[in-house]
Amino acid sequence: MSERHAGLRRAAPLLAAKAVSVTGDGALIVAVPLLAASLTNDPFTLSVVSATVLLPWLLFGLPAGALADRWSRRRTMIVADVARAAILFALVVLLLTGHATIGTLVVAVLAIGIGTCLFDAAAQGAIPALVGRDKSVLTHVNGRFAAYDTIGRSFAGPALGSVGFALGRSLPFAADAITFLASAFFVRKLPELHVQRPRTSIAADIREGLHFVTGHRDVRLLIVAACINNSAFVCAFATFVLYATDVLAVPAAWYGILIAASAAGALAAEWWVEPLTRRLTHWHALALSCAGQAAAWAGIALAGNVWITAAMLALFGAASGIGAVALMSARQEATPDELMGRVTSVFRIAGTGVTALAALAGGVLASAYGLTAPMYAAAAALALLAVLLRLRR
Repeated sequence: MSERHAGLRRAAPLLAAKAVSVTGDGALIVAVPLLAASLTNDPFTLSVVSATVLLPWLLFGLPAGALADRWSRRRTMIVADVARAAILFALVVLLLTGHATIGTLVVAVLAIGIGTCLFDAAAQGAIPALVGRDKSVLTHVNGRFAAYDTIGRSFAGPALGSVGFALGRSLPFAADAITFLASAFFVRKLPELHVQRPRTSIAADIREGLHFVTGHRDVRLLIVAACINNSAFVCAFATFVLYATDVLAVPAAWYGILIAASAAGALAAEWWVEPLTRRLTHWHALALSCAGQAAAWAGIALAGNVWITAAMLALFGAASGIGAVALMSARQEATPDELMGRVTSVFRIAGTGVTALAALAGGVLASAYGLTAPMYAAAAALALLAVLLRLRR
């Protein structure tokens, strides 16, 4: 058996857990705003629910990373899964008895988000511990990890959430709870993944993680790349729905299908990322990803045609999928096992924190210079980042 297939076999329980739980997460992404809208029609209250989805990483990301590095990664993932399932079952009971309110929904979303912080930090640290740091093996397993995320979050999950909610408000939340229990079942098949290190305070652990990130040149550059990448996407996409409906004349019913072209491109690239990038370093793959995304946004803005836009969105998805895997693999190669949870959390916080500002920038650019301006700005930023990454020594 090749080392690549052996690594995939060792990571199989974790990949299965990811596949099933992220499908539930995809359902939740659709079901939470639908439930919120059924409980209130106040725009500000609905915006609070939406903001709550982002708050856990900003408020609890650093402690979650420290705890994931301190505890057994296997046990952390199991506890996070079981706790999230229990919260969702409690919400289902409230819905069935007519006692659910916006307040209980906000609390549930916040608590589930904290569990997700713990699970994701532990899972990211578990991958190199399971499969090692060989480039081919790490890229192959990370590609599968990202592909399952795309399938569940962009395809299967949203369909499950919307159809389930139409049949009964509590169904998507019950289904998500079951996926978390299934995930815990698969995680139980993993070996104990615990890094022995001196016992210190949580605050000291967080400081150690931040010191590593700020002091490591490659990790600093990866964080900059992640922030620019996320900002460019959010800036371009913030007003894309207006471009699609007003300029491309895409009917509202077809808008989701147009966006699905991006997810399809990402899935194809993530599934085949190892052979696609076999002759490239992670850094070269990341530079190629940024160049591809820049070309896609510029192509969409220049063409003004729905079919070309669909093709460019597929190119964007493929390029961003390759970049996501390259970024993950480069981060794992550069980070010691005992710091993996904290470094993962710093990346997630940085990526989450910039998105709100980037969305506002996209709105300002579109208002001042037209609906294509955010796409040109994103293309320029990504092209500059591609050059920066390609010139890295």
